[in-house]
Amino acid sequence: MNIAMLGGGFIGRFYADALHGHRSKDRVVTIYSRRQESVDRFMKDYETPFGSIDMEAAIARPEVDVVCIALPNNLHEAAVLLCCKHKKAVICTKPLARNSDEAKRMLEAVEQAGIFAGYLEDLVYTPKFIKAYESVKSGALGRILWAKSRETHPGPHSDWFWDIEQAGGGCILDLGCHCVEITRSYIGKDIRPVEVMCWADTQVKPIEAEDHAIALVKYENGAIGQFEVSWTFRGGLDLRDEVMGSEGTIWINGFLRTGFDMFTTGKGADYVAEKAETNSGWLFPVGDELNELGYNHMFTEMFNCYERGTKPRETFYDGYLVNAVLDAAYKSAASKQWEPVQLDDWRGRVGVTKDSHLIEFDKDYYLVKEEMTHYGTKKLILKEKATGKIVERIV
Repeated sequence: MNIAMLGGGFIGRFYADALHGHRSKDRVVTIYSRRQESVDRFMKDYETPFGSIDMEAAIARPEVDVVCIALPNNLHEAAVLLCCKHKKAVICTKPLARNSDEAKRMLEAVEQAGIFAGYLEDLVYTPKFIKAYESVKSGALGRILWAKSRETHPGPHSDWFWDIEQAGGGCILDLGCHCVEITRSYIGKDIRPVEVMCWADTQVKPIEAEDHAIALVKYENGAIGQFEVSWTFRGGLDLRDEVMGSEGTIWINGFLRTGFDMFTTGKGADYVAEKAETNSGWLFPVGDELNELGYNHMFTEMFNCYERGTKPRETFYDGYLVNAVLDAAYKSAASKQWEPVQLDDWRGRVGVTKDSHLIEFDKDYYLVKEEMTHYGTKKLILKEKATGKIVERIV
């Protein structure tokens, strides 16, 4: 696969490392950056044959099969429209857009142009997520009641993230997009998000946008999604997920504590892992960062789908839906009330109702709880169907 990389910074380089390192037939053949020095450095480091500070020139080259967007949020829409103009397949970093209006225009544009379009939400391609997701879908956790995702770190790596006009928001948009897609994947992407309650504040950083937020997302089937995001967390990159179902629970520590602990005085290499704050003392390196963050699996699935002519797991529609949920979060943070998720285009199930929580015990009772006591007897808590009375029975 011949790829045009739009963006030669931190994310573009992460993507290039994954692309060149996993499927040997994939190569970045064109690099676009807004600064010539970034173009020159990228071309040298990745042996890229063509580079330009003209975005359209990079996209339009005949050898390019797929355009990979790794640009600031405010440039995504323009890049996507150029891909549509030149009929180039496109894959775009998260978030898809600064808001759902931009995202919807991008979604409509790629669908009208008839081009392949993938949404690069890497954290639903991590090995731990994939295993957890398979367990959830197999029914191991029963009915999913609550899914929580947390992403916190000391703040992003480039200046544009801190500019609300370029970025479109703060940590809600930057990190919440990961969390919303993770939790809705567990709950069911065909289940409509209904409303959001969000607290957000600027607690530490001298910026216009929020640097800390917590939100609840209510789904039509009664499930709750929750996200915690922060640019004020000290100690590195903290990725954690929890999923609770009627029959089980999953807890994932995705990045901060990996089972690889190392002490050093700081001599040697400076880089430890993404968002690490120090290179001395007790450190927690990541053995294969590209793999642990899902990049390898993500690009493999994207390009395999492109070659087969099928839709990838993550599409521009997913990006649009995430933006719509985050729009509601921003409205809620301002109003301090539950705010509805405005979806002009819903493609999932309709008329979904909350599943029954009643567990039959026999013709007269529902089972509330069954427990083995420390003194060797089994205790049953039951609810009488006729009266609603709660009773205890020892068996």
